[in-house]
Amino acid sequence: MTKKQEYTGDYPEKTLYLPGPTEVRDDVIQEMAQPMFGHRMDRMTDLYTTIVEDTKEFLDTDQEVIILTASGTEFWEATTLNLVEENMLCATSGSFSERQANVAERLGKTVDRIEYDWGEAVKPADIRDALESGDRDYDAVGVVMNETSTGVRNPVEEIGDLMGDYPDTYFVVDAISCLGGDYIDIEGHNIDAIFTSTQKAFAMPPGLAVCTVSDDAYERELDKESASWYGGFQRCLDYYDRKGQTHSTPAIPIMLAYRKQMKHMLEEGHEARDRRHREMQAYTHEWANEHFGLFAEAGYESQTVTCVENTRDIDVAATVEAVSEEYDMAFSSGYGDLSEDSFRIGHMGEHTVESIRELTDAIEDVADL
Repeated sequence: MTKKQEYTGDYPEKTLYLPGPTEVRDDVIQEMAQPMFGHRMDRMTDLYTTIVEDTKEFLDTDQEVIILTASGTEFWEATTLNLVEENMLCATSGSFSERQANVAERLGKTVDRIEYDWGEAVKPADIRDALESGDRDYDAVGVVMNETSTGVRNPVEEIGDLMGDYPDTYFVVDAISCLGGDYIDIEGHNIDAIFTSTQKAFAMPPGLAVCTVSDDAYERELDKESASWYGGFQRCLDYYDRKGQTHSTPAIPIMLAYRKQMKHMLEEGHEARDRRHREMQAYTHEWANEHFGLFAEAGYESQTVTCVENTRDIDVAATVEAVSEEYDMAFSSGYGDLSEDSFRIGHMGEHTVESIRELTDAIEDVADL
């Protein structure tokens, strides 16, 4: 049985290079220290409508936006309950895409998988083949845009383009570890729902989940006999239309932080933010290829998380620990069974090439590269 470990507050600060949470600006953190106010006050309407409409502007989308107190996991459940009557097709190529399929099964849906080895990317032709030749009509196709466990960035644009030929099948994209750091034209690629968590490339504190919803997806839920209660599209969006607020009590301090950070993101601009993340990706991949290798299939590497293949057989756990102790920098071992076969560097949010170089220099020193 787990025993209590008293939280003391006496811990060294670490610079975070994790696949999330990531670094948060000081002025964003300070926003959370404002006096509390009621979630049905006019002040809350001002706050919530600001963050919703600013998010639409940043993402350059006309789709509706829902921001809920939750992790991105909430929208695995909600999109499945809202859009899938019976059958769902999931492409699985790592831990999180497998989990998306598992969630749908736990919710009682019939799930067909297109399975890939970890490190491989989803191939659009396989999606089309499954839609054309399957014995079932699928209510939705689920794809993870950025597979955090393997550092693979799946070609959701190409998949979305072919989904235009299947208007009765909804396209659901988990972009939890990349949205905000990897530009995607949501409407241009027929995405019906795409969601993320604030602690990743948005560079905000954990605690909020963000989802865009197409008109077709909203109408689909209206036609269903059952849907998610907390994350129901109709419940969330109709309440926003009437009141400009959330239907249930939100994490107000985190929304205050969201407002501040989204203003920073708008000032930088989505395309410029995308470009900065591409520069970090290019540096990290060059460094990884010089000293190790890349775990992801060539041509499908993530823009926000690099999974470095441990070709030198270093002690990954010991290296992670030493960098943390000696340099106060935190990066990640490989995920699950890949814990010693790889390690992961999150280059997302407010990081720059210069700050990523500080981490790679520390790894070189500790690992004697």
